[in-house]
Amino acid sequence: MRIAEYVTFDAVGLADLVARGEVTPAELETAAREAARAVDPQINAIVETWPTDDEPTPGSTPLAGVPFLIKDLGVSMAGRRMELGSRLAVGNIAGADSSLMVRLRRAGLVTFGRTATPELAYSITTEPLLHGPVRNPWDPERSAGGSSGGAGAAVAAGVVPIAHGTDAAGSIRIPAAYNGLFGLKPTRGRVSMGPDVDEIFSGLAVHGSVSRTVRDSAALLDRIRGPEAGDPYFAEQPSRPYAEEVTRHPGALRIGVLTQAWGGRRTTKPVADALSRTVHLLESLGHQVAEATVDLGVDWEEFVLANARLMTVNLTALVDGLAAAFDRPADSSTLETETLAGYHYGQRVSGPQFVAALAMRNRVARSLARCFDACDVLLTPTLPELPMTLGAYAEGTEALDGLGWIERLNDRSPFTTAFNVAGTPAMSVPVTADPGTGLPIGMQFAAGYGCEGRLFRLAGQLEQASPWSGRTPAVWAGNHAGGRG
Repeated sequence: MRIAEYVTFDAVGLADLVARGEVTPAELETAAREAARAVDPQINAIVETWPTDDEPTPGSTPLAGVPFLIKDLGVSMAGRRMELGSRLAVGNIAGADSSLMVRLRRAGLVTFGRTATPELAYSITTEPLLHGPVRNPWDPERSAGGSSGGAGAAVAAGVVPIAHGTDAAGSIRIPAAYNGLFGLKPTRGRVSMGPDVDEIFSGLAVHGSVSRTVRDSAALLDRIRGPEAGDPYFAEQPSRPYAEEVTRHPGALRIGVLTQAWGGRRTTKPVADALSRTVHLLESLGHQVAEATVDLGVDWEEFVLANARLMTVNLTALVDGLAAAFDRPADSSTLETETLAGYHYGQRVSGPQFVAALAMRNRVARSLARCFDACDVLLTPTLPELPMTLGAYAEGTEALDGLGWIERLNDRSPFTTAFNVAGTPAMSVPVTADPGTGLPIGMQFAAGYGCEGRLFRLAGQLEQASPWSGRTPAVWAGNHAGGRG
């Protein structure tokens, strides 16, 4: 299969070819590797590839035989490195598959490599010192977002149709928005974090994916959802597969719109214009759309402070564990400036302060739950501005302490974190693009706890009404002739 043909199919489409015997998983893997060789030198999204030993049974699942990439963080694959984008963890090799990796194998995905992440996923841009910056396929001088930026760039450039990601403050939705992809953050407890940990970042983080089509994300979530023994959270399982929801009509939804974010960061004109176009599209589809007032339950300063405490304490524990495991110092020789600042800040957070931060999480969850009594779905921009240029996030970091870095991240991405705190599902949909630059603009839709089905129905409708699959970036594997697998 030539690259130019390979990139015209999504994951479900590729798996169907395998099931019908028109192509083999080995041929797809060869095409994916050729695509990676063609584009990765320009985007730097892939940390490592490896030989594969999985032999999926054609047709056994809707994704059997599809090439796949996992993030260099959060998912363990036996015998493979997971270095978390950090010099502190170089050489870390997983001893066993995590629960998620077991499910990815059962899904028949052919995992042949790992994608870049910022150090310890502690940024919303992927520019680690260890591997260098990931470049946006739409404009290589701009960020691909983070922390699943390597996944976002690889999928957008056509290496794979779908890739694993994690999201603790927007890390699936931000790369989706920056790279013109679909990305859904599931409900807390939808996908197991086990068995080695029960939760990451005190329940803020979840597993998911970025993909070029809605049905691919739905099909993958169907294969990886569900609890494992000992999980601390439980999300009620859906009444039917998410893959079926994508083609179901969502009905006339009450959609609340939040144009300006909490905290004062103003939405820029290109994004505000894109939001207006999205509202008009929703109204034309029969939805009831109105401005919304959304109370977080706490003021913004308290929200950011509590999140800084939650995230830095978890970061400190992670750093201490890695430093002990590899007998390395936790200092500037192993950690980047902002990570080290967060580590030192976390060391100073007291037990009562950490418990108070957990109480903030509860208040936000309760307050946002009441918001969804008044509307079925909440619409916001995913981000208030177009993709940042590389290096912009790092400017002046030497003057920031751990709180200052979290303040910066929340200022740049003020719409996303609240849904991690509340544990509710939210998705970024590439409904439109900026006419001036051609850059994609993501729109975020959030729903109440356990309501991924509603989001998939709406996303499927939007994909049909305003297709984005025909838009391809400047760095695109389909531009390369390639050979046959």
